[in-house]
This record gives sequence, structure tokens and C-alpha cells, in this order.
Amino acid sequence: MIHRVLLTIGVVTCAAVPAAGQVLGLPVINNGVVTGIKVSADVGFSSAEYFSGGGTAIGARVSVGVGFVGVSAAVSRFTPKNGDAVFAPGASATWRLIGGPLVPFRITLQGGASRWTIAGTDYVHVPLSIGLSATIPNPAFAIKPWIAPRIDILGDQANTNANFGISGGIDLAFLSGISVRAAYDRVSPGGSHQSIFSLGLGFAP
Repeated sequence: MIHRVLLTIGVVTCAAVPAAGQVLGLPVINNGVVTGIKVSADVGFSSAEYFSGGGTAIGARVSVGVGFVGVSAAVSRFTPKNGDAVFAPGASATWRLIGGPLVPFRITLQGGASRWTIAGTDYVHVPLSIGLSATIPNPAFAIKPWIAPRIDILGDQANTNANFGISGGIDLAFLSGISVRAAYDRVSPGGSHQSIFSLGLGFAP
């Protein structure tokens, strides 16, 4: 089992990093592998300890899932309180270890990468997370809480740092294919507390 987990982490990481994560100004989302295709949009609000004094981000994401594996591509536009707006592309790959259509509890591994430039400095972000999620069915919609602790790697031209990060949230998935999401993300590098709260809307045809 240990060998399988290590191998899975390696596969997910290698699949995601060359694609260039989870993007600037939005939480790291690891809430399971989608079935088929899903498109979503999010708006994020970051704390003053975040890049350039915090700010607001809007982003779009396309996710595709086949069996136990899912991939997603995303882009965000982060508007900081101090400085110019920044675009950040990214991608991620997710591997479902436990869970399925008839199992309400899931464990997933995810690796991602994204990059952006702020004030002339190039950054690369690589989050590696394990996601724990569940599905609570209801007649009109399903409630999907999730939490995802991670190793959060951030590097620039001079330094690369790894910190503990965690994200979590709750999704409401309706029978029509529309879903809404609230998520929270926090990383504490060097004693600071960088946090993001986001709201999102998705559709799975």
C-alpha cells in the first residue's frame, strides 16, 4: 500500500507540473474527480498578508474526469490592492484512491502547478494535496463537504519554500448539473497567515 501511494504521488506530480495548479488568488480545490466534463468560475478574496496586500481574483476552470483520473486547466486574473492586475495560468491532475459512484466517501491525491509574474518577479506554485470528501444526498441536491491538507511549494528566481497549507469547502450539486461552491484556503509562511475565501458556480452537462 505504501508503495502504491508513493507511486501515485509521483505519477500525479509528474503529470501536473509540466502543464504549468491552482492559480493566483483562488483556493486550491481538491474535492474529488469529476465525471465527464465540468466548467466553473470562481471569485476569490484574499487577506492583506497575501501577495501585494491582498486583493480580488476571478478565474475560470475546465475539468475532465475519466475513471479514477481527472485533469483540469485554469486561469485567474488577480487584481491586488497594490499594483497591476496579473494573469496566472495553471493545471492540475487528480487521482482517486478510494471511493466511487456508490461510495459516499472519497480520498484523492492531487498535484498542480501554476506560474505568474508580479513586480518583475516570476513565481511558480506547486501544491501537492490529499483530499477527503463526502457526498450527502438530498432529494433536490447533493451536499459535498471536503478538506485538503497539502504541501505548498512556492518558488521565485532566488528561493523555493515549502509550507503547510490547507483548503476546504462545501459544494451543492443540483440535478440540473449546476453546482455552487464556497471554499477557504490558508497558508502560513514565515509566521504570516495568508488566506483566501471564494465563491464559485459550475456546470457539468
